[in-house]
Amino acid sequence: MVRSTFARTALAVVALCASFGAAAQDQVLNLYSARHYQTDEALYADFTKATGIKINRVDADDAGLLARLRSEGASSPADVILLVDAARIIVADADGLFQPVKSSVLASRIPAQLRSKDDGLGSRWFGFSTRARVIVFNKATVKRDDVDTYEELADPKNKGKVCTRSGSHPYNLSLFGSMYEHLGAPKTEAWLKGVVDNMARAPKGGDTDQIKAVASGECGIALTNSYYLARLLRSEKPEDKAVVEKIEVVFPNQQSWGTHVNIAGGALAKHAKNREAGVKFLEYLSTNSAQAYFANGNNEYPVVPGVKVANPALDAMGAFKAELIPISVVGLNSIRVQQILDRVGYK
Repeated sequence: MVRSTFARTALAVVALCASFGAAAQDQVLNLYSARHYQTDEALYADFTKATGIKINRVDADDAGLLARLRSEGASSPADVILLVDAARIIVADADGLFQPVKSSVLASRIPAQLRSKDDGLGSRWFGFSTRARVIVFNKATVKRDDVDTYEELADPKNKGKVCTRSGSHPYNLSLFGSMYEHLGAPKTEAWLKGVVDNMARAPKGGDTDQIKAVASGECGIALTNSYYLARLLRSEKPEDKAVVEKIEVVFPNQQSWGTHVNIAGGALAKHAKNREAGVKFLEYLSTNSAQAYFANGNNEYPVVPGVKVANPALDAMGAFKAELIPISVVGLNSIRVQQILDRVGYK
């Protein structure tokens, strides 16, 4: 009888432990991601390996993800949302799609200007990588001193030389929101009007297209996010090497407020069902290993100070001074700038 009771107790303990193990193994994180980079697969796999938490991912662009979240409402399965632009993050935050996270890990590792203000309950979103908005120029036709500030994009000396993608694209809106903070509304409008007047052709294409247009001589000057240039610098394709040979890069405004940086960031969804797993994932993105994935895998800059980068393209572009305006301010200004673009005819 004693043996039988002991056996039953032992079996119950084993079953209970197995149940806990299965529960841990079955932990999931529902991730809505606007990041479409192959190198992120290793990032997600590393998180699952470290925590046992499986990631179910929904991929779409920023606008598509936000539209889906709004339509799903409280029934949304999303736990964490990853977006790739400050303007969209600010809009989503204003729409109440995030919830605050009180985390000493994130508060200590993510610089204050790269996360939302903590109103006592925690921050609602966090930047996990940055991209610099740089100027590339044709080294045969343009002098570096003529393009070492954003203001010079509107200078008459550069008439007929400037190429950009659409002014209303989030990457440009973020830069324009930064200029709005530095210059004020009237001067920003005058500056944007000057940029339009200096264009070599109507805005079109993406950032890589602007770089190639500079190399071909269609333009003399263009704006691009740094990681697009880094991709070309790391490419082994002969046609990409030919582009790189004809251009140079400038980190603007090194003698004033610094080069504008945009963020890719994340937040805990307002109706997250797996909140604990979501917080663990956000904290994981601030670890040195995750930050290295952003830098070495996708040519982005880490946000955590002191993280070592082993990326030859980023090294080749060199160190730079980044502006320190809070991203939340830039995002709000980006919304205001849209009306100015309409007035100056920046398509």
